[in-house]
Amino acid sequence: MAATNLGATRRATFHSLRVAQLRRLTAASVEVTFEVPPHLAADYRYFAGQHLALRTTIAGEDLRRSYSICRPPADGRISVAVKRDHGGVFSTWVNDELRVGDTLQVMTPQGAFTSNLDELAGRHVAGIAAGSGITPIITIAHHVLESSDSSRFDLLFTNRSSADVMFVEELSDLKDRFPDRFALHHVLSREQRSAPVMSGRLDEERLRSILSSVIPAAIPNEWVICGPFDLVQLSRDLLAEHGVDPAHVRFELFTTGEPGSAPRARPVEVRAGEEVVTIDFTLDGTSSSVASPVAANETVLNAALRVRPDVPFACAGGVCGTCRAHVTEGSVSMTENYALEADEIERGFVLTCQSHPQSERLVINYDA
Repeated sequence: MAATNLGATRRATFHSLRVAQLRRLTAASVEVTFEVPPHLAADYRYFAGQHLALRTTIAGEDLRRSYSICRPPADGRISVAVKRDHGGVFSTWVNDELRVGDTLQVMTPQGAFTSNLDELAGRHVAGIAAGSGITPIITIAHHVLESSDSSRFDLLFTNRSSADVMFVEELSDLKDRFPDRFALHHVLSREQRSAPVMSGRLDEERLRSILSSVIPAAIPNEWVICGPFDLVQLSRDLLAEHGVDPAHVRFELFTTGEPGSAPRARPVEVRAGEEVVTIDFTLDGTSSSVASPVAANETVLNAALRVRPDVPFACAGGVCGTCRAHVTEGSVSMTENYALEADEIERGFVLTCQSHPQSERLVINYDA
């Protein structure tokens, strides 16, 4: 899935945007709509499936969180849905404290979850979404169904209960507009449904049954999946078992399942005679350099932030791809990668939040 469409490879930048509307989706989630001024319209044009990051300071801490854009592309506004995470400082603040008229730092749209969307026109697409994983999937469903009269979309959507289902009205609208081409299948883990296979946790046995009978895996041409790591990996494995070509399975994570926090440019003292790696990097056409002690084993992003606080990042977990850069000299090892495609890695792109230098000198380009 090469990143070739609008915004897929442009570097992320933050702008201050005003909150134009807040809409409660469930007791634990809210849709936030930002007003995009005319002079930033080009920067915030996006395609279905992309994401952005929100940034603010809470209790003196700079916090950034990535969220998928949840509305079909439109000029003048851009919307994300924020679901309250248990213990999540940022998501709790958005749900409880954010008000219309407030301003937040909003990143320009990023991501290549569904690059080359035109390839889906006239095809049968199936989606698997869990909880807030519906946010990119619903925009993709809109695009697929509106792009061609022969397109079909089957959606498997899992939640704890009917009260937890986000975008109920929008999903009902899709069913009303495309009754013969849009099929919606709810799986509720804590609520009884008429079909036993649709009641209970979406585990391997249940998903295997659904892919054999409800949405036969061999029928759709393309699959799009968004949810937690375990569900995404299980879905990919079972689809592969059913003979689905991995090239036709697109996926995005909203969590890796691993705890993490935003990187901090922690003080690192280079002692005389200590072995170091020299990291030279280009950002916005300006070259910078930083020495990183080998013993510190810090990531490229952590090192770069010590000399350039404007180095781009969002999730810092290898998921969003915001910190993507091109290695032009030297080598790195990546701890995790949930954002880059194989062809990008072959061309020398890395996630700097997960990259540790493996050579005496490393040269990277954030502008590539």
